[in-house]
Amino acid sequence: MTTPPAGTLLAEPQAGVNVDHLVCRECARTYGVSAQHVCGFCFGPLEAAYDYERIAATVSREEIAAGPESIWRYAALLPEVGGGRVDIGAGWTQLREAPRLAAELGLRKVWLKSDAANPTHSFKDRVVSVALSAARAFGFEVAACASTGNLANAVAAHAAATGLRSVVFIPASLEPAKIAATSVYGGTVVAIDGSYDDVNRICAELAGDRDWAFVNMNLRPYYAEGSKTLAFEIAEQLGWRTPDAVVVPIASGSLLTKVAKGFRELHKVGLLDEQPSVAINGGQAEGCSPVAAAFAAGERDVRPVKPATIAKSLAIGNPADGPYALDEVRGSGGAIATVPESEVADGIRLLARTEGVFTETAGGVTVSALERLVREGTISPDDETVVLITGIGLKTLDALGDPAPTITSAPSTDQVEQLLEEVLS
Repeated sequence: MTTPPAGTLLAEPQAGVNVDHLVCRECARTYGVSAQHVCGFCFGPLEAAYDYERIAATVSREEIAAGPESIWRYAALLPEVGGGRVDIGAGWTQLREAPRLAAELGLRKVWLKSDAANPTHSFKDRVVSVALSAARAFGFEVAACASTGNLANAVAAHAAATGLRSVVFIPASLEPAKIAATSVYGGTVVAIDGSYDDVNRICAELAGDRDWAFVNMNLRPYYAEGSKTLAFEIAEQLGWRTPDAVVVPIASGSLLTKVAKGFRELHKVGLLDEQPSVAINGGQAEGCSPVAAAFAAGERDVRPVKPATIAKSLAIGNPADGPYALDEVRGSGGAIATVPESEVADGIRLLARTEGVFTETAGGVTVSALERLVREGTISPDDETVVLITGIGLKTLDALGDPAPTITSAPSTDQVEQLLEEVLS
């Protein structure tokens, strides 16, 4: 029997275990389940499509509650294509109330959905768990990606745990902590002297020549679906209901669009009693804010920019899902806030000071975006709001400048007491 090339599941067209087919988001042409992410007719992006009636007939809240404490409790709504799951514990992260932050901002109720506790401490573990599960089914032996840092960490870790080789591509200017947290897993790390968009272009060219699983390229229809699990978990952790608003950081725009899709899917399969009416809000740092700029201008076309931001994990100047993110925000009655660069670190400190949560720069953007959206009246004081904290602050220590102790003293109790009196009085 001849072994099919990597990237081919079975003869086309073919459905996977859960995903029914791939569909073009622009022209609606359908494709079988394979390692393909672009429509051959209009070059629009492909995404996974499901038979919701079939899923609704079998899925239940009870079945989900009895499932694993990971994203795979929602397997019925994820694009499994056979070959075994890659699961190192991504998902089922904490949703915690943030009363002190709410009081500071004048809100009735704020929740933090924090992915800092994921295996590599960011939400990217969700998407990589799904993508590498597909990669195994398609017969790939090398996992690859273009990354602003968190994705590189997740790909390297999941590949190591699965026995795949990893080759990840990053901008050379990436934070040292993120480079260390990738290279420790033993894969190949390629630093490019340029922006993420340069890295992405090089990977797109390499993907045409190499039989590799580029998780955010040829496996993107599967990879992107992992982000829906944030919406699934929020709804389940709130007692199978939805909040009034969410605030999501925007890089490529994929996370925001999939969170919105996730809420809708829960209703389609009967897990939510009411049609969700969640205001989907976004935030971008001013130094890389093409989606926010298009929102402010009332446009759908997103004009590429050259990133110059402290929020490196959001530094995608030509966001692939930008137009779709705009559609979701506008259709839900939400907004996109532009956060001045100086306020990114302010958001990190505000969250740490009020709730004891140390977030990376992307979380600083969402917290400061929330503050602006409240001030501008987009989010009202009575709106129950969930803020996505997508990564841990230990990855972006440079954003806070040079740390300094509050007090430096000689080894003298008397001097310590004197200095404490001055500081605390």
